[in-house]
Amino acid sequence: MLIAIDEFLSLRRQFPVIDVRSEREFEEGHIPKAINIPLLNNSERVVVGTTYKQQGQQEAIKMGFKLVGPRLADLIDHTRQIGNELIVHCWRGGMRSSNFCQFMSMSKVKTHQLKGGYKAYRQHAVASFKRPLQLFSICGYTGSGKSEILNALFKEGEQVIDLEDIAHHKGSVFGGLMMPPQPTTEQFQNNLFEKILSLDPSKRIWIEDESIAIGEIFLPEDFWKQMTGSLLIEINVSKEVRIQRLVQEYGNADPINFLKAMTKIAKKIGGQHFNAAKEKLLARDMSSVIDILLTYYDKAYRNGLNNKKKRIKLFSSWNGTDVHVYARQLIKQADTLHTFA
Repeated sequence: MLIAIDEFLSLRRQFPVIDVRSEREFEEGHIPKAINIPLLNNSERVVVGTTYKQQGQQEAIKMGFKLVGPRLADLIDHTRQIGNELIVHCWRGGMRSSNFCQFMSMSKVKTHQLKGGYKAYRQHAVASFKRPLQLFSICGYTGSGKSEILNALFKEGEQVIDLEDIAHHKGSVFGGLMMPPQPTTEQFQNNLFEKILSLDPSKRIWIEDESIAIGEIFLPEDFWKQMTGSLLIEINVSKEVRIQRLVQEYGNADPINFLKAMTKIAKKIGGQHFNAAKEKLLARDMSSVIDILLTYYDKAYRNGLNNKKKRIKLFSSWNGTDVHVYARQLIKQADTLHTFA
């Protein structure tokens, strides 16, 4: 039974989603919570593709059945353990998902095949980033605790999108330290789409002001354009507090990895500052290291802020403590503001 993307988004709340593409395709980008059961694995897909190029479609189909045949019973048993009614998709809703559904129907497993496959999901996700959102972006100097503030706002019942959490990266050259590997840009965008899908677009959504790239991944261009036009709230935190917070955040980082990251901005901070920071790092004086680095990061922040001044609708000071108390204060302040028409 073929289902369109809108029906899929509703029906998946009831039934598991099976992605029958190869492992490599799945790793590059997949529908969150989908279960990967490849009809053709990575090496088999190469064999079928080569057969198609050299001998044509019919021979490629025969080769596909030849490869799948010996493990078809295991494939069916594995799938039956997941459920008796499933949603199935491949790349374009073509032969792989169609054949998989036929195999499952013979074993009394009911299936719903996504029309257009994963490609239809991706098109829907990308198009969704054009839909207007009531974004409240927060900005502030490095070490201002913006992620912690977002988390506190969420716990106070506010709608929040934590881009750095989704990206597994904190944004700066040091942002990947002590973090899990980043997803692909495609997977990041899928995860972001799912997050937005869970929110009410007519209500306020808090987000951190970011560049279009977070580490190695890129924000969807339409979404980022919305961010660059959103209302902006600047969080003001003293440098002394920011140094303390950053020491707490990066103090346990491996010194060698920290130095490798710092080397990437050596030219930007200047040879003298880099050597001084390196000396302090080797002496495990992280407070001094952070103090030196903030000279560069604070300057970069001020320069970047020049093009955003008209967007800033609120300046809010925080002493770096009692984040939940501060979040409630920030909510009250935000309630007095209005989003752009």
